[in-house]
Amino acid sequence: MIEVSGDTARLTGPVTLAKVNAVLDEGKRTLTAPALTVDLAGVTDVDSTCVSLLLEWRREAQRAKRSIRYTNLPHNLKSLMTLYGVSELLNT
Repeated sequence: MIEVSGDTARLTGPVTLAKVNAVLDEGKRTLTAPALTVDLAGVTDVDSTCVSLLLEWRREAQRAKRSIRYTNLPHNLKSLMTLYGVSELLNT
């Protein structure tokens, strides 16, 4: 679900309650670049757990003194982020 090439990671498929733990674990192993861009164009389905996942990756990056940013967020994810008031926290 995560393909990393240099400082860019592409997240694909659903990021929902049923998949989030696997995506979180995969991210811990693969999202290690000092400055990383995560492209979410390939994400097919989201729920509130996707918002939590992105916030957790941001916290992990901060703890490790790395930067992370998100691009190509699906419209429904942007809507959830606005609803929860976290758009600014996730650099969108």
